[in-house]
Amino acid sequence: MIPNPTTPTSAAERAAALDAADSLARFHDRFVQHPDVVSYLDGNSLGRPLEATRDRLAQLVETTWAGRLIRAWDETWMDEPTRLGDTIGRVAIGAAPGQTVVADSTTVLLYKLVRAALDARPDRGEIVADTENFPTDRFILEGVAAETGRSIRWITPDPAAGVTVDEVRAVVGSDTALVLLSHVAFKSGYIADMTAITAVAHEAGALVLWDLCHSAGSIDVRLDEAGADLAVGCTYKYLNGGPGAPAFAYVAEGLHGALRQPIQGWLGTADPFAMTDTYAPSAGIRQVISGTPPILGMQPMQDMLELIDEAGDERSGETGIEAIRRKSLALTEFVIDYADEHLARFGVRVISPRDPAVRGSHVTLEHPDFRRLTAELWERGVIPDFRPPQGMRIGLSPLSTSFAEVATGLGVLTELLERGAAAATDA
Repeated sequence: MIPNPTTPTSAAERAAALDAADSLARFHDRFVQHPDVVSYLDGNSLGRPLEATRDRLAQLVETTWAGRLIRAWDETWMDEPTRLGDTIGRVAIGAAPGQTVVADSTTVLLYKLVRAALDARPDRGEIVADTENFPTDRFILEGVAAETGRSIRWITPDPAAGVTVDEVRAVVGSDTALVLLSHVAFKSGYIADMTAITAVAHEAGALVLWDLCHSAGSIDVRLDEAGADLAVGCTYKYLNGGPGAPAFAYVAEGLHGALRQPIQGWLGTADPFAMTDTYAPSAGIRQVISGTPPILGMQPMQDMLELIDEAGDERSGETGIEAIRRKSLALTEFVIDYADEHLARFGVRVISPRDPAVRGSHVTLEHPDFRRLTAELWERGVIPDFRPPQGMRIGLSPLSTSFAEVATGLGVLTELLERGAAAATDA
């Protein structure tokens, strides 16, 4: 058992007061806790498992799989991708039924929707993206551009912020087929203006594909209200689907007849059991499916979606995702305040937005020693993550993270920085 590290009294007391007043604190014990982890600050990379997931997985094996066997496909499994997609749409991303499906990995779904969007704009030769986006997004575009003979126009945003409306407006035009951006920047946590950017792209006649990997489950996303065309997001971060959990894809209803995804699989056809000689796609979102749905991988996220629903308050009318967003802002503000008060004297900089309106659910701190210190923190049971060249991300998943846990982890970081400063002085 790792002993509890000391934290500055003021931070510990403030954390205790915030936890006492937190309406979502009751959810903390629903997640599996491990004695070797005293502070988990990487929920934006991999969410903690839920206690309920143990029972769900066991029940699937013992009852549905063992008891129903192949019959389960007809009885429930065939509809699982769209049923679960509709739940994600309602609970997490603001999408009406029939527009969201759970299928492949984020990478595969990005490829499918990028290709489909470009094919829907055959007379346009340019893709717009940004150099600070996650490598997968950039690599997919590079590959598809090479396949299709398109060019990529790169936006180079401020790394401490993200892509702005003006930056998009400056580059889109009559030759723009597709704009691909992350809603929340994976480095800084900056929230892009989805509604305004989508409108600018539409004025130019382009489609927009939003990466929701750092949004779904932590930000109040409203795809339908924003007029979004396409979106892809993973489920192992704030939706707690577990390592390798399948991703989801959103295609706005108005595009269902206009887009055709390129990986033509049997289960995305209009009538799979007709065993037709040629491919005829499903008329709806089911077309995005290619191969056999990952039924096992879909199970854990269902528990988190139920928790998000439960987090709402019927009396006030606050939805679960709105309550989660409120706590997310309080958690990130706590980290920023702590950094200003206790870490800035060591040269630590906050590079995430200080404006809460454009700040996601993680805070990125920078310091030249953070690669080494991240490894030391892991040994002490404090788990943030490191992003080159010198960023430490403090990822805060609101339903599973307490303020006390955050204060504990930041206290250990302070201790390590103090030790390094003392060693430098002695030298």
